[in-house]
Amino acid sequence: MTAPAPGADGPSTRPHTARHFSVAPPPVFPESYVAPGMPGAPVPGFEPAEPTPRTTPRRRTALAVALALLAMLLGGLAYGSAPLRAADSLGWLAIAPAGLVALPLGLLGGQSRLLPPLGALLAAGSLLLGQLTEHLRLVHADGPGPRGLLHDTLTTWRTDLRPLDAAFYTIALIGGFLLTRRTANRS
Repeated sequence: MTAPAPGADGPSTRPHTARHFSVAPPPVFPESYVAPGMPGAPVPGFEPAEPTPRTTPRRRTALAVALALLAMLLGGLAYGSAPLRAADSLGWLAIAPAGLVALPLGLLGGQSRLLPPLGALLAAGSLLLGQLTEHLRLVHADGPGPRGLLHDTLTTWRTDLRPLDAAFYTIALIGGFLLTRRTANRS
């Protein structure tokens, strides 16, 4: 038994099979062809007045890091130069250097994954610099010992560390990270 040939006894009831080509058939239209009147079709005689503006803002990461380092130094010096009578309540202001560092990182640096951890480290560094500046002022007022000003400053800083300082460093780390990320998302 053989199958009937197509068209001999009427149309075949078998489904059409796929046609296989060893080389793709040529397209009906060229690849870049756009029918006239369709979106994207060139309009004769039209030239754009100026190039299209950049859709994403330009990021200046190097400038952001440089300004954040400067903010760390200034924030640490301001934190350490506060009047000595306010030294006990000053620890809760650890979020201020974090904000100073986070502002240029977030606004100029953009949404890079590396900037929030850098903001956290710079905020903690600003807090450390502020504490060292405060102890440097105390040692300088009392007069340096025989080992030198830097050694006496580090010794008094280590002896003056309290468990509450860990909370201040945690505030600076978390604040630096979150504020950098938050200012980057707003720009």
